[in-house]
Amino acid sequence: VQLQASGGGLVQAGGSLRLSCAASGRTFSSATMGWFRQAPGKEREFVAAISRDGGITYYSDSMKGRFTISRDNVKNTVYLQMNSLTPEDTAVYYCVAARWIPGSGSVSEARWYDHWGQGTQVTVSS
Repeated sequence: VQLQASGGGLVQAGGSLRLSCAASGRTFSSATMGWFRQAPGKEREFVAAISRDGGITYYSDSMKGRFTISRDNVKNTVYLQMNSLTPEDTAVYYCVAARWIPGSGSVSEARWYDHWGQGTQVTVSS
């Protein structure tokens, strides 16, 4: 699976952005998809993940209620709708895909994600 993220940019605090991640390959619908982010000088951080059929979603506590992950298995695309953005959300956002994750308790662990996109920069100004 090859992943191409887009939709990043500069937005004011309180604004919204929608990230998209287009996946190539026939295995998209069988992969758990997700987003991680990394801010300058900080460790990589789990953002959200979504099950193969889109029926189950997972969020980092700090994003819950503000971010929404979704997927379209016909278009081979996963989305991240981000609302009420703050300067603390400034980071490079990475789209990821996992062929297999041992359980719901592991979806936030980067080591399970086999494929990573190139990242898209999100900058939130105060």
